[in-house]
Amino acid sequence: MTTQAAKGGISGYLSSSIGKKQIMGLTAFALIGFLKTHLLGNLLILGGRDLFNEYAHKLMSLGTLLYVAEIILLVIFLTHLFLAAALTYQNKKARPVKYHSKKRTGRGATFASNTMPYTGIVILVFVCLHLLNFKYGSYYEYELNGVIVRDLYRTVIEYFSNPIYTAWYVIAMIAMGIHLSHGVQSAFQSMGFRHDRYTPIIKRLGGILSFVLTFGFSALSVYGYYVSTLN
Repeated sequence: MTTQAAKGGISGYLSSSIGKKQIMGLTAFALIGFLKTHLLGNLLILGGRDLFNEYAHKLMSLGTLLYVAEIILLVIFLTHLFLAAALTYQNKKARPVKYHSKKRTGRGATFASNTMPYTGIVILVFVCLHLLNFKYGSYYEYELNGVIVRDLYRTVIEYFSNPIYTAWYVIAMIAMGIHLSHGVQSAFQSMGFRHDRYTPIIKRLGGILSFVLTFGFSALSVYGYYVSTLN
């Protein structure tokens, strides 16, 4: 496969399974970096309406730079999604007959690795709804330091006032955590980083990272619901 990729240049590399996996790994690292940054920004909601709205307003004030960053992030996400679908189809096509053994997924298979396509679908649905409900959701204005800004804090709290939405958010975050628990290790392996000593460490760190992100985002949604009950 690598010989074919080398002969075919960039097109050969992109069409090879190794090329797809490595690009998936790179896009995974980029998306994980975004998730960590996004969580840190969302934590500001704990500081109250003014602090969170000030943060949101500063982001919006970036103007064209913000739109460029969003487009890049969208391209990264869609690339990751497309390659994941392509590799899943490729693997199924290579094994048209299902094994009857319980070990049909091979050595080292886990619940997280076996459910990657399904947790990925949950994440896709979540992202679409997340954009609709927050970025393009209800718009309220709020005066902050003499400037009229969007009251995104109110939009967020209003959304989580619905226990069903809060529950869905937590479920989606759990799916994301399961996805990441295998995805981090897989991304490193796709880039050729395999070592008997360090791979177990990467696996543990991936588990810790997935737990922190899952707990962080889920806790904020529950906090939003709690705050809504006080109003």
